[in-house]
Amino acid sequence: MTSRIFDTQRSSGGIGIFDGQVEQSAPPVVVPVPDPEFEAWLRDPYAIQTVLIESGVFAGGEETTRYTCRGTFPTTGPGDVPANQYYAPVATTGVRFTEQLSLSGAGSASIGDMEFDNTNSVRESWVEDDVWTGRAQRAFMGDRRWGRSSFRMVFNGMAAGVTRKAGGKIAVKLRDQLQRLDTPLTERTFGGESLTSALVYPSCFGECHNVTPVYDPETDRYYVHWGAIEDILEVRMNGMKIDDFEKFLDDGYFKLTVALVGVLTCSVQGDKFGGVYRNTVAALVQRIVTGYGKDDGRFTDDDIDLANFAAFEFAHPQAVGLYVPDRVNVLVACAQLADSLGAQIVPSRLGKLRLIQISAPAGPGSFTVTDAHVVSGTLQPVTTYDPVAAIKLGFDKNWTVQANLQVAIPPEHAHLFAEEWLYESDSSSAVKSIYRLNTEVVPKFTLLKTRLAAKAEAVRRMALWGVKRTMYKFEGYPEMLQLELGQIVTLRHPQNSMSGGVPALVMSLSPDWDSGHCDVEVLV
Repeated sequence: MTSRIFDTQRSSGGIGIFDGQVEQSAPPVVVPVPDPEFEAWLRDPYAIQTVLIESGVFAGGEETTRYTCRGTFPTTGPGDVPANQYYAPVATTGVRFTEQLSLSGAGSASIGDMEFDNTNSVRESWVEDDVWTGRAQRAFMGDRRWGRSSFRMVFNGMAAGVTRKAGGKIAVKLRDQLQRLDTPLTERTFGGESLTSALVYPSCFGECHNVTPVYDPETDRYYVHWGAIEDILEVRMNGMKIDDFEKFLDDGYFKLTVALVGVLTCSVQGDKFGGVYRNTVAALVQRIVTGYGKDDGRFTDDDIDLANFAAFEFAHPQAVGLYVPDRVNVLVACAQLADSLGAQIVPSRLGKLRLIQISAPAGPGSFTVTDAHVVSGTLQPVTTYDPVAAIKLGFDKNWTVQANLQVAIPPEHAHLFAEEWLYESDSSSAVKSIYRLNTEVVPKFTLLKTRLAAKAEAVRRMALWGVKRTMYKFEGYPEMLQLELGQIVTLRHPQNSMSGGVPALVMSLSPDWDSGHCDVEVLV
C-alpha cells in the first residue's frame, strides 16, 4: 500500500486521523541456550582453565592463522579441528571485551583486547611487520584436560589493530563483527566522460516517496537503483504528475519521452533482488549486509542469527523505505532502518548478527537474578532517567522537499511537498503535570511509511520512557556469563524495592573469563 500518492485520498499512511486501536506484537525474546555443564565447570575450583586463541593475521606476505593460548594445552589430535595443532602458550590474558546496547539508538560496537608476551621484544614483528586490522579473531575456553571439540567459543570478532603495552606486552585491539559493515554501501560509479562520472548509482530499499533520480547524460537514463526494482509508482515534473516516461524495472531506471522542464521526482518501490521485493526492517537489513559493501566483508546467512531475524520479521511487519542517492556507510544504513523501530543490529559474542529492540522490560524474565548471583555490595544504580511527557516521530519521509510549487494540484496536497516529514505522537498528561514537562518535544525521525505504524511505535516508546527508569550495574558470578544482550531477566534483590522481583533488560555485559565473573548492566 502506498502512502503519498496525491491524486487520490491518502491511505492509512496518509493525512487521515488515526482512529484505530494500536495492536503491538511482542518483540522477539532473547533467551540463551543454557549450558549447565560449562557453568558448573566455571565454578569448579579444580578446573584447569585454558583459553585457545585463533588469530587471523597478514604475516610474511600472506594471510595466515596464528594459534596461541593462555595456560597450556597439548597438541590437538589427528581427528580434531584443527588437526595436530600446537597452541603456543604466549597469551598473558584471555579475551577481555564489553558488549552493549545503546540508549541513543546508534549501533554500538563491542570493544576489548587480548594481550601477548613480548619480553625482550621477542614478538616485535607482530607490531612492526604484521597486519591484524580487519582479520578474524576467535577465542575458545575450556579445560586443559578436555578434547578440543569440548571447548566453548567465547568470542568471535575482528582485530582493530595492535599496539605495545607496558611490561613487555602486546595488545591486539578487538571489535565485534560490525566492523565488517564499516564500508560504503556501494562504490559503483557512472564512469564515462560526463559531469556525473564520479557519482555512485543510487540505491532504493522499500517504498520511497518523491525521490530525485540520478541522471546519466550518456545514456539519457534516470536511475533510482542499481538492479531490479518492484515499480516506479509515479513521475512528477515540478510536482505535477506526468505519464510521459518509460520504465525499465529490471535495471532500476526510466526514460522521459518529453523534454524535462524544472525538477524531476518520482516515487519508487525499490530493490527486488532475486525477484523478491522487501520492505521490512529485518528483510532489508539482511539484504543489505549480504549484498552490499566490500565483497570480502559481506555477511553470509551463516553470519546471521536467522531465527532472531525471522522472529523480528514476524513481530515487526511494518513497511519502511530508504533512499540512498550517494555514498553512505552500510552500518549507517542498517542502523537507520533498525532505529525506526527502536532496534539495533548487534552481533552476539559468537559473531551472529541480531536485531534487538529496546523495549519496556516486562516479566516474567527468562532467568531470575538473586543476591546469590551477585557479588556482595556490587549492585548499584548507575543512571536514573526521568520520564518524558511525549514522544513525537517523523515518518513517511518526503525525499525531495519542494516549497511554493506553482502547479495545478490541490492545496492540501501541495503543502505536503514542502514538508519533509509527517508526524505522529503519544503523550501523558499525568507525566506532564507531575513533572511539569512540555509535551512539545524534539521529534525523532524514522523510515516508517504509515501513520498507523508510526502511532504504534510512539505508543511503544512512551511505554518505555513515560515512566522513571534506572540503569543498575553489578558484578555477577559464573551464571551471569550465560546472559545475552536484550534478554529480559527478573532482578530480585533485598535493596531498592526489588525484593519481590522486577523485570530488567540486559544492556551491557563485560565477561571476565579468567575470574569467571561478569559485569552486568540492566535497565529496570
